[in-house]
Amino acid sequence: QPRQDDDPPPSTLLQDYQNVPGIEKVDDVVKRLLSLEMAKKKEKLKVIQEQLMKQIVENPEDTRSLEARIVALTIKIRSYEEHMQKHRKDKAHKRYLMMSIDQRKKMLKNLRNTNYDVFEKICKELGIEYTFPPLYYRRAHRRFVTKKALCIQVFQETQKLKKQKRALKAAAAAQKQATQRKPDSPAKAEPEILGDNQ
Repeated sequence: QPRQDDDPPPSTLLQDYQNVPGIEKVDDVVKRLLSLEMAKKKEKLKVIQEQLMKQIVENPEDTRSLEARIVALTIKIRSYEEHMQKHRKDKAHKRYLMMSIDQRKKMLKNLRNTNYDVFEKICKELGIEYTFPPLYYRRAHRRFVTKKALCIQVFQETQKLKKQKRALKAAAAAQKQATQRKPDSPAKAEPEILGDNQ
């Protein structure tokens, strides 16, 4: 997250009125109306984003670069987090927050693989702690857990059946060998009996 100390002061004039001639001679009340203190949240976020762009991105006008998109997403995530602190049960904003965090993770991973120096700089400036994603991740919901338990049960049953089949085959083979050996002994005995009779 970006640090709170880096935010512009509330008395900062909006960008549309900063370059107006004679703005310094205006009353304090008018200045306050045209400052960030009385501005909408969208305008505040825009000013903070432009300030961070100047600090981090080489070309602040290039809003399509990976670094600029990460900065924009970080500002959005920060506004969602502020909103969630006030409205804890807002599920829609919680969903948007999780989606934005996942999107930023993908962008950071891509930036880390392409330009590691810029990746380190952005993480340091924005205060992001990058954690390595797991090799395989699948959310364990109720349906997945029951399906996995059923698959394990089916696997165990098939293993039992295979074991029983092997045991039956081994018993059948042993019985076959035993039946083959038994007739050999009378066949050998018969010539001996015939020899004695002669």
